[in-house]
Amino acid sequence: MAEDGLADGPGADVSILIVEDEENLAEALRYNMEREGYAASVANDGAEALRSVRELGPDLIVLDIMLPVLDGFEVCRILRKETAVPILMLTAKDDVIDRVLGLELGADDYLTKPFSMHELTARIRAILRRTQTARGLADSGDEGEVHVSDDLRVDLGSHTVTLADRDVQMRPREFDLLALLVANKGRVQTRNQILDKLWGVGYVGDTRTVDVHVRWLREKIETDPGKPVRIVTVRGVGYRFEG
Repeated sequence: MAEDGLADGPGADVSILIVEDEENLAEALRYNMEREGYAASVANDGAEALRSVRELGPDLIVLDIMLPVLDGFEVCRILRKETAVPILMLTAKDDVIDRVLGLELGADDYLTKPFSMHELTARIRAILRRTQTARGLADSGDEGEVHVSDDLRVDLGSHTVTLADRDVQMRPREFDLLALLVANKGRVQTRNQILDKLWGVGYVGDTRTVDVHVRWLREKIETDPGKPVRIVTVRGVGYRFEG
C-alpha cells in the first residue's frame, strides 16, 4: 500500500470499479488507484459496468456520465435498484443539471473534468470513510431501539421502517436520514448538520443532496408529498420532523 493510503481504511481490501470509455484516462485512473493501494478494475461501457458490478461486487464505483451503450445516468439508476455501493460520478462539464440529476439518481458525489488525481483520491477517501462510519454506527447502535411516531415505526436494530403496518423500502442513506430526524423530533436539523452527521465532516458536495433525500423520504412516508406534515421545511434553515 502507498504510504499515504487510507490511515483507517482497509487499503488493498477495497476494490474500485472505474467506468470510463476513454482508454488513456481509464488506465491512468486504474494506475493511480492501484498506486494508492486499492484493487482497481475497468469497464469501458455501461453494459460492461453492470456486469462487472454484479460479478465483482466493488466497494466503490467511479462512473463517467458519457458512456457508450448505456450512459452513466442509466447505469446509476439501474444500480440503485440493486445495491447501495457508493458511486462517484464524473462529468465532462460543470453543469448543475448533470450534478443534480446524478444526485437524484443516487450518486454519492460528483467530480467535474478535468480534475487532479489528488482531488479524485481525496473524494474517494471521503466517501469510503463516510461508508465505514455509517456501517460502524449501524453495528454499534442500540439494537433494540425503536422510534415510533403515530403509525410510523423506525427500528434501528432491524434497519426497517413500517407505515400503518406496511413495510417501507428504503435506501441505506434514506433510512439513516429518517432515523436522525425521528430521533430529533421537534428539533430543526440544518442541512449542514445533516451532511456532517450522515455524509461526514469532510463532505465537499452540494447541500442539495439533503434536499433530494428529503424529497425521496416524503414520497414514501407523506400522504401528500407536496404538502408534507411529517418532515417539514424550516425555510432558510433545514428540516424538522413533526410526526
